Amino acid sequence: MPRNVILPVDAVDVRLDPGPHPFERDNGQAIAENWQREMEANPALFDGTVVLLSALAYYDNRLVGRCHAVKYSTFMLWRQNRQGTGAEHAYAHAMLVAGDNALVAIRMGAHTVNAGRVYFAAGSFEPIDFRDGLVDVDFNMIREVGEETGIDLSGAARGQRYHALSSPSGTVIVRRYRVAEPADEIAQRISAFVATEAEPEIEGPVIIRHAVDLPEGLMGHMKPLIEWHFAGSDEDPGL
Repeated sequence: MPRNVILPVDAVDVRLDPGPHPFERDNGQAIAENWQREMEANPALFDGTVVLLSALAYYDNRLVGRCHAVKYSTFMLWRQNRQGTGAEHAYAHAMLVAGDNALVAIRMGAHTVNAGRVYFAAGSFEPIDFRDGLVDVDFNMIREVGEETGIDLSGAARGQRYHALSSPSGTVIVRRYRVAEPADEIAQRISAFVATEAEPEIEGPVIIRHAVDLPEGLMGHMKPLIEWHFAGSDEDPGL
C-alpha cells in the first residue's frame, strides 16, 4: 500500500477469510493477559468481534485484501505493537458534508478507548458488514453513523468514488456524504440524539468549517482528509 497519500478508489475487494487470523492464533496467552489489564483500566470495554486484515494491496484504483474475524481483545493487543505482526487495520469514514460545506465530526465519549478524540463517526468492520464474504463499505458507514449520531445517511448524496489514506497505523476508506441541512442544524440533531442515549458512545458533534481552524483532540489521520476536502475536488461531480 502506498503510504501517506490520498488515493482514488473505484472498488473495494476485501474478503472475509473464515479461518483464524495468524496473530490471534499465535498470541492467545498474551491477548488474554493484556485484556485483563485493559478491563482493570476501563471496565466498560466489551470484547466483541471485529475484523483484522492479513493482506491489503492497491492497484488499478482498487483495494484488494483479506481479513479475519477476531476478538476485540486481539485488536487491543495488536494496536500496541503493530510492526512485524503480519496484520493491518482498515476502517471506513463517511465524511459528513453539510449543506454549507462544513464537515461534521464527533468527539468520542470518556468511557471509550479513544476518549476525547475527534474524527468522523465510524467503527471497525464487523462480520455483519460483509455480503457473501465481501465487505460492504457503505453499509458499514451508514450503520456506524446511525448508531453513534442518530443521523440516517441512507438517502444522502454520495461521492462518485471512495478514497483511501494509508499509514503504518491503518488504512481509512473515505466517502463524502452530503446532506442539505447546515452544519449547526445537523449538530443540534446529533446532540439531541446523544441526550436520549443511556450510554452514548460519543460526547457530541464537532463542526469543522476550515482547514486552518482544527479542533483539539483531532486524530492524526483527519488533518490531511480535512485539507483535501476544503482544497476542493473535481472527482465528486454534483457534490
